[in-house]
Amino acid sequence: MAKSTRTQSTEPPAKPSGPSGPSEPSEPSEPSEASEPSEASEASEASESIAPNAPSAAKSGGRRAYHHGDLRRAIVTAALDVISAEGPSALSLRDLARRAGVSHAAPAHHFKDRTGLLTAIAAEGYGLLAATLTDAADLKDAGVRYVRFAREHPAHFQVMFTPELLRGNDLELTTARALAGERLRDAVSAVPAEGRGTDARLAGVAAWSLAHGFATLLLSHNLDGPVGDQDPEEVFRLLSGLLFQGSS
Repeated sequence: MAKSTRTQSTEPPAKPSGPSGPSEPSEPSEPSEASEPSEASEASEASESIAPNAPSAAKSGGRRAYHHGDLRRAIVTAALDVISAEGPSALSLRDLARRAGVSHAAPAHHFKDRTGLLTAIAAEGYGLLAATLTDAADLKDAGVRYVRFAREHPAHFQVMFTPELLRGNDLELTTARALAGERLRDAVSAVPAEGRGTDARLAGVAAWSLAHGFATLLLSHNLDGPVGDQDPEEVFRLLSGLLFQGSS
């Protein structure tokens, strides 16, 4: 009669606990740096909050609604819309996050606070103004371009010249503002002395006052009657000729 074979387990038997009690619990591991939130993870969170049921970019082969780098632009664009419609006083970072479709904490990653956002908008505005004034044919053309900038970027224009809303020592802001001022001074300096007087600085103040005042009155609809259906830029060109006779 054949003997029955019995399979032996290869695993060693469990070691019974000793009289000293259970073993000491292991120390909890310290959280890794990766667990801390980052701007990249915030951007990812923002894209998921817009379309939580949408497939990921890896699965669908498409792009997410937002990707790292354009979240800042989305917040600025939403802020400009609010300023154009309701003015700077209506700005709220939480509301802007809702409008942009991101978490309420997302704007703070880029701008820290409301003042930081408005300062960034003003700095961007001065940069746009400097680019608009570059290569102006003469002082009249610089003034026309100034008015055009105000008409095309009314929200920027409103914030740029409201210093109490801004962080005045911000490097980006001061650099962009200085560049725009330099472009205006270049246009004034090109006018012959007999056309602007001996004090080029005062002539610059006069030219800026005319362009800025006209643009401000235009945007606030105080010139609707005098300008009527005329092209505002051509009206300003005529006015600037009355002030600076030698500015071609």
